[in-house]
Amino acid sequence: MEKELQTLKQRLLEINDLNSASALLSWDQSTYMPPGGAAARGRQMATLGRLAHEKFTDPEIGRLLDTLATYADSLPYDSDDASLIRTTRKEYEKATQVPPSLMAAFYAHSSAAYQVWTKARPENDFTAVAPYLEKTLDYSRRIADCFPGYDHIADPLIDFSDEGMKAESIRSLFAELRQELVPLLDNISTQPIPDDSCLHHHYPEAEQLAFGEMIIRQYGYDFERGRQDKTHHPFMTKFSLGDVRITTRVNENDLGEALFSTLHEAGHAMYEQGIRRDLEGTPLAGGTSAGVHESQSRLWENLVGRSRPFWQHYYPQLQTRFPDQLGRVSLDAFYGAINKVQRSLIRTDADEVTYNLHVMIRFDLELDLLEGSLAIKDLPEAWHGRYQSDLGLQAPDDRDGVLQDVHWYGGIIGGSFQGYTLGNIMSALFYDQALAAHPTIPAEIAQGQFDTLHGWLRDNIYQHGSKFTANELVERVTGGPLTIGPYIGYLKQKFEELYG
Repeated sequence: MEKELQTLKQRLLEINDLNSASALLSWDQSTYMPPGGAAARGRQMATLGRLAHEKFTDPEIGRLLDTLATYADSLPYDSDDASLIRTTRKEYEKATQVPPSLMAAFYAHSSAAYQVWTKARPENDFTAVAPYLEKTLDYSRRIADCFPGYDHIADPLIDFSDEGMKAESIRSLFAELRQELVPLLDNISTQPIPDDSCLHHHYPEAEQLAFGEMIIRQYGYDFERGRQDKTHHPFMTKFSLGDVRITTRVNENDLGEALFSTLHEAGHAMYEQGIRRDLEGTPLAGGTSAGVHESQSRLWENLVGRSRPFWQHYYPQLQTRFPDQLGRVSLDAFYGAINKVQRSLIRTDADEVTYNLHVMIRFDLELDLLEGSLAIKDLPEAWHGRYQSDLGLQAPDDRDGVLQDVHWYGGIIGGSFQGYTLGNIMSALFYDQALAAHPTIPAEIAQGQFDTLHGWLRDNIYQHGSKFTANELVERVTGGPLTIGPYIGYLKQKFEELYG
């Protein structure tokens, strides 16, 4: 069995190398690539995607997994070898149901669609990208149809990102969450809105980037195994456990945009950097789901980075860096500004109370598109309609409407957004457990010390990579199933203190 297992690992390492090369090309496309390289880049990424898919769906992988099945059954469930065989089997069964030619065509198309979107959004030109979105919807349906027997056409696509979740279970969870969020938002809306004008003076780019990088170094993001660059839409990417990169977007008239995207993406990256190095090159060497991954970015961005203890320590340093802009602004005023709750148009700029309402709109629109009850040509109007009914707002154009998120223009339609809200819910679950184990964490944060929190997350979540599903990880860490209770409790406590 040892020889067969080593053969499997060697094959998986080659596949990982191809996927990492593709990820590097994608990172370059989003950061430094000149526009003239778009056509060739799409071809290159399609080639690598096809080769990786062909290698992974090779019948020899299936034979090795069949041979190792009995061996895996003889091992403890949480052993590395059993977890590797189990996880690879699940991914192999998914991959072998999608024809390589379909995946290659989709990779080439999504690369081209992304390039068109980067021009279409600033030019407010939905018509330019609509034909590409039509093809994306067609590809998404064709990929879903490779998995017959689903309850909803979105289920296979959701399972890619958040294994075990289905459209109906997410709809139910979202409905429960909505019942709590809407009254909270309505109550907050009766109170005076904090003045956040202090965030919208001129803040030079270099100083913003330096301050954000200083904080994430202290968080524990390892710049020996990472770096930060600028892009249109911030993201984290990994080429190996020794090379985990983040990006941000800078607005010199909005202090929060680059700062909180930096904290957010660092949370993603610290998760990947915390995976055990001996899992390198296998399907276990990555975050276990979109929701768990998002729990880490939201934990470091919001539960830590927007907390009062955090700013008790860092605000004097921020004032020193920007004395003209913040020298006369009190800590209470600044804290209120970065936690202002207000209905808004942009998901990535949304506050903690309204954020999930943005996600629910997108999730519902995805389901409508996949079901065929909504056509691409009617998507902008449907978008504006939902924002009017759910948040009482309507974007003045498509740039801040249907064009604002990259997901549909660089990936599939379906399973793209639910992970954000699942991550918010899990962030509070995990943070509660960390506080129960180490009640001194808030006091340490107030001193700019994060080793205890980072260490607990590394020991309980990061190191395992993808050994456990999201539901299994939640059960291991909390002793129970996924629940919205701690998240709603966190929001109510924080915003009742802020708004009375």
